[in-house]
Amino acid sequence: MKRSSTAVWSGTLKEGKGSLMSESKALENMQYSYNSRFENGTGTNPEELMAAAHAGCFTMQLSADLTKAGFTPEVLETKCEISLENGTITKSNLTLNAKVPEIQENQFQEIAKGAKQNCPVSKAYSNLEITLDANLENHIK
Repeated sequence: MKRSSTAVWSGTLKEGKGSLMSESKALENMQYSYNSRFENGTGTNPEELMAAAHAGCFTMQLSADLTKAGFTPEVLETKCEISLENGTITKSNLTLNAKVPEIQENQFQEIAKGAKQNCPVSKAYSNLEITLDANLENHIK
């Protein structure tokens, strides 16, 4: 399986602008720029897209692992924060809030840790520090 996206950039780094398109059309002329990456401008940026990829992949892996262990997750909500420090992407921090009936805390933590280690995006990000804060809750807001 292969997936693709395309980036188009016009102009200098600070004054230029770009757009992103994905094969699936989920991203269609999605704006990105210096301001959206390094300031608070409108549009996306590579770190935000990396965070979405990691959150999505980890959450799907966790769902599969929980199901394999005999549990049916009601809700798995993962936030990912990518850190860019001094021009280097250094860290991916996953924060999980989950509602999984009938699972014990220790089982949940073990399965979540395994999903963090084994999801394909975690493997691709192996040069980063990857952290996980996994919370098993009675209800999700």
